Amino acid sequence: MKRRIIIFLTLFMVLSLPALRADEGMWIPILIEKYNIKLMQENGFKLTAEDIYSINKASMKDAVVIFGGGCTGEFISDKGLIITNHHCGYGSIQRHSTLEHDYLSDGFWALSPDEELANPGLTVTIMKYMEDVTAKVLEGVTDDMSNDDREALINANIVEINTEAIRGTQYVSFVRPFFLGNQYFLIVNEVFRDVRLVGAPPSS
Repeated sequence: MKRRIIIFLTLFMVLSLPALRADEGMWIPILIEKYNIKLMQENGFKLTAEDIYSINKASMKDAVVIFGGGCTGEFISDKGLIITNHHCGYGSIQRHSTLEHDYLSDGFWALSPDEELANPGLTVTIMKYMEDVTAKVLEGVTDDMSNDDREALINANIVEINTEAIRGTQYVSFVRPFFLGNQYFLIVNEVFRDVRLVGAPPSS
């Protein structure tokens, strides 16, 4: 049976923002243990690095999703129910709205699975794991190579890495350079394409 993601669209309002700090930023999950967790815990963070990212047990990486083209969302049930910011689902709500059913203004709630609204083309993506593949990407690269030869070999290595990573699975993967190309990470994701609208609050 095909797995299904059900979405619940809601609006989060930021009531207050903490003072910005120089150590804020977007951190690489598998490097948090090495670079960030000590400082985070010194500032009151209660979780461990493994609570954030683990491939051996449930962690935050399994609850946070990429919604559509770049928004985030969070699982809130074992039935595939997620929440995301209202503006992230605005276009989907708008496409389902009519003069008779203005879901943007009046809101929408599916009271049964039969009332859920499908959203063709909308996806939800979950990260399965990350891996440092720097050695594999740079395998065969030498200092005396031309830039073109170096790039061609790196690209060929990346194709092979991606092919092996998702062989026999329904996953998708990509390799990205970090730290000015000095480190490469493989990211393997699962993409869900059956995404349904369950609820949206009224705008007034």
